[in-house]
Amino acid sequence: MTATLAELTFGELEVVGQLIDASNGSLLCRLKTDANLARREAAEDAPLVIYKPRAGERPLWDFPDGTLSKREVAAFVVAESLGWSIVPPTVWREGPVGPGMVQLWVDIDESVDLVALVQSDHEALRRIAVFDALINNADRKGGHLLPTADGMIWGIDHGVSFAVDDKLRTVLWQWRGHRIPPPLVNEVREWLGRMESGDGVRGVLAKLLVADEIDLLLRRGHQLVTDGHHPQPSPDWPAIPWPPF
Repeated sequence: MTATLAELTFGELEVVGQLIDASNGSLLCRLKTDANLARREAAEDAPLVIYKPRAGERPLWDFPDGTLSKREVAAFVVAESLGWSIVPPTVWREGPVGPGMVQLWVDIDESVDLVALVQSDHEALRRIAVFDALINNADRKGGHLLPTADGMIWGIDHGVSFAVDDKLRTVLWQWRGHRIPPPLVNEVREWLGRMESGDGVRGVLAKLLVADEIDLLLRRGHQLVTDGHHPQPSPDWPAIPWPPF
């Protein structure tokens, strides 16, 4: 099942479960919308979403309290503005236990060997690696990559992204130091042009991130375009998140 951004924003959320392995409060919900009712769909056929309320975030020493769920929404905004469908539809809204992020649930292809996938040169992973360098993702675990039966790979759990300090931690280092494919560089360059011409995306991000975080996002974009290579791991912090999956 799919859902529009409007449905994600305004549909009724019915809590049906909890993700007990998540580090922050994450609730599984059914999304009830007027469209569902008009089609007289059974309740169990309504789209599933993940709802991460701000109230369920555990404090982190290196990120401001209460900001993680907005960072998840910011990741979706950046991915969509790039034209890269790599983050499931995600919105910021009120929910049963307060404001938070709501993201469309993704059904994964259980037949995919995730360890082998993470070590591969899959084209979709290459795009995600560039995206992570752009948003300064500090937690790209293998389990945050969701392969689907149609061959797509979605990236989730971007709550510890967009920090001002360099924090890139990822399992996708197979392209470190390699030249970024020119089409990806061009897409980042075009995105920077739109961001700096005032196309409205920066205004959306301003509701989710502070000004310094947006400025550093753009600076990282310029660095990727100018240098043209995937970054190398830093010797100053762990390069791979723990656990890696």
